[in-house]
Amino acid sequence: MSKKKIQNQKSSGFFSNPGKWTVVVLLKAIALLPFGCLYFLSDVLYVVIKALVKYRSNVITENLKHAFPEKSENEILILRNKFYRYFCDVSLESIKLYHLSEKQLQKRITFSGTEELDAMAKERNGAILLAFHYNNWEWSSALQQQLTCRLLMVYNKMRDNAAMDDFLQNARQKWGGEAVQMGRAAKVAFQYFGKTEPVVLGLIADQSALASSQLWAMFMNREAAFFAGPVKIARKTNQPVFFQYAQKLGRGKYQYHYELLVEEPAKMDDKEILLRYIEKMEEVIKSNPEYYLWSHKRWKHKRPEGTALIQ
Repeated sequence: MSKKKIQNQKSSGFFSNPGKWTVVVLLKAIALLPFGCLYFLSDVLYVVIKALVKYRSNVITENLKHAFPEKSENEILILRNKFYRYFCDVSLESIKLYHLSEKQLQKRITFSGTEELDAMAKERNGAILLAFHYNNWEWSSALQQQLTCRLLMVYNKMRDNAAMDDFLQNARQKWGGEAVQMGRAAKVAFQYFGKTEPVVLGLIADQSALASSQLWAMFMNREAAFFAGPVKIARKTNQPVFFQYAQKLGRGKYQYHYELLVEEPAKMDDKEILLRYIEKMEEVIKSNPEYYLWSHKRWKHKRPEGTALIQ
């Protein structure tokens, strides 16, 4: 495609999708708000989605009941309301990332375990980093500033909304990491590996996989499908697998932890690696369950007949 055609497409984007571009302009305006105003807006949003909209109330309640069958109806209700408050905060914090300054970043987030992650990635020509939808996962893109090797951040491209997709990718890549679309993740990673250029391949690996997946396991008391890609890449490259989780220290303040999950993945099978990842996720979720993304339809698929459940 010629340069002129590309420029014409960009210039006509607003007029072809004015509603989507207007939303992006609004998000950029929100990102400029100081934190005091941002959390005031979050408090208002909390009342709206809890009492008026009742955002995915049935989905959240069902997910919590399955995950914590020992809890009473009232305890589930309290937990759901805590989740709503967290959800409002983390949604606006994710938007704020677009205009988050380095000074603000240093005041609000710290890292633990990055030295081992960086050292092993350089020694082994790379590392696999498995994260999940817990606390503020978006701000972890600043991990690149703690590494001497390249951070590749795998993401799901937003369909039919290029304006929003561009907004999110610009926010994620502002600290120097490279956002890579999920379908291209393995190819891009192996290109770096082939150049013997160490990279940390970061994946939000608790995404809902298709029902046709061959990796099914119990996750928070329910059967769930998992993508095979992360563990297959780890086993093929024999690069160490690390686990990331975010600990909330206060409103808008987090510490990101990095722990070695599997040192020699080639010596293990896919099932063992996946079960270790699930075990760590459940351990973190159960410590403060309101900070997991319960509104996500994580358990929407049913395991096909004939597909074994990993034990």
